[in-house]
Parts: sequence; C-alpha cells; structure tokens
Amino acid sequence: MSDLQLLQYLFDVQGYLVIENALTPSEVQTLNRLLDAQQLPAPGQTQRFGSAPDGPGFLEWGQPFVDLLDHQTIMPVLRFRLGDCFRLDRIYGMYMKEGMPRGRLHADYGATSPTTRANPGEYVPFRDDQIYNGFVVVTWCLTDTGPGKGGFCCIPGSHKSNYKLPQQIDEAPEDSPSVIIPEAPAGSAILFTEALTHGTAAWQAQHERRALLYKYCISHVAWTARRVQPPPNAELTPRQQILFRDPGDPYRHFPSLFEEAVAV
Repeated sequence: MSDLQLLQYLFDVQGYLVIENALTPSEVQTLNRLLDAQQLPAPGQTQRFGSAPDGPGFLEWGQPFVDLLDHQTIMPVLRFRLGDCFRLDRIYGMYMKEGMPRGRLHADYGATSPTTRANPGEYVPFRDDQIYNGFVVVTWCLTDTGPGKGGFCCIPGSHKSNYKLPQQIDEAPEDSPSVIIPEAPAGSAILFTEALTHGTAAWQAQHERRALLYKYCISHVAWTARRVQPPPNAELTPRQQILFRDPGDPYRHFPSLFEEAVAV
C-alpha cells in the first residue's frame, strides 16, 4: 500500500489527518518571525488574526504564507478529498495564550450543522469508490499542540454520523473520551473535513499557540459571496492563480489544478 493510499484510508475513517514534518524547522522559524514582525496584540478576547475573505489577509505578510497555498505535501491529499477542481475559500490565523478557554464543538456540514435541512446538491458522501467532500481545512501548526497543551480537537469518525451531537458532549467535551486532542508538533499539517465535529481545546501550554488555517472547497461551492484576494506583489504559480478563481463548474468553467500545464 502506498503512502497516499494509507492517508486516503485514514482520512476516510477518521475525518482528519496529522502529517508531521510537513514544514522544516527553518520554514517554521521563518513564518514565526514574519508573524512577530506584525506586532499583533496579545491574544485575548479574540483568537484570530489575518482573516480573509475581504482582501489577502495574512497572505500579504510575506511570500512564505503564499507558498503554503499549494504546498507539495497537502495537494495530493486535497485531491483525493476534493477532486481535481477546487479553490481557496477563506483563511485566518489562530493564536492563544495559557489559560484561554475552549471553543465550542461544531460541524459545518452533516447532522450537527446549521445547514442540515439544506438541499445537498449533486454530491453524496461516497460514490463509485470515490470520496466526495465539499470543504477541507489545512491547519499549519507553527507551535506544538496536543494533549496537555490544547488546540485542535475533534471526535474521530463523526463526519459519518447520522445523529446530532449529544448535549452532554456539547456541554463538557473535556469530560468525554470520544473527544481527542491529536499530537501535532510544530511543522505539522492537520487536515480535516468541515463535516467532522471539531473545535478548539482550552490552551494549557506556557508557549503561545500559533496556527494558520487555509480552507479549500470544491470549485462550484462557496461559503460566502466574498473572496480572498491575492496579495498585489505576490509571485503566484499558475496553480496558485487557479486557487483564487471565482466558483465555477469543474472542468467546464473551472480548470484542473493537476494538469501538466500547471504542475509545480
């Protein structure tokens, strides 16, 4: 079994993946240095920074943030979740200091989501031995996260549940053995489907949590009418240019990200 086949199986079963060492220590150091240069206010009432849609968000803080858009580690994994035609839907960063409380568990799609009664369109969970999934998040960890620290948490396999999140888990996820905080050292990429029941665990570590979230969706879907804009002075590859396109039918009005002409 190839590494990609293994990742595909685990992503299908768990609803998330942790890929360690996706970034080198030097790359992590560079991204943290560029964040330091922004002199952001200390994390407190908000956990987010550099959000977009509406402008380029943190992408305008340096080319290394742009380079993560189509990083060679994540593109094959996104491909078997989203197909050949997908786009960047939104981005934001998250930072937390010791003692900051947890966020609420949620899922943007599926039985727990607010869109439960919406028409699902032409996509179904599984068909013709292929996964069909509208949204995938890539979280780049710039500091260590995991048990005893906090950060990303989830209920593995919950993306396949047909039932709404029980109230007792919703109210006290820290007491439920079904909710886990996966180990993700600095340099890891956490990928998860938005159908997974997930959230943010309280931050217990003395060091600051830092993470960059890139959210991708199938080409003919959009979360909002607003759009992330590329930084005006960024050097975009052909593939990155496609990621910024407006929504459109795959292949007909939206090109493949994996044709030889745009391969990186």
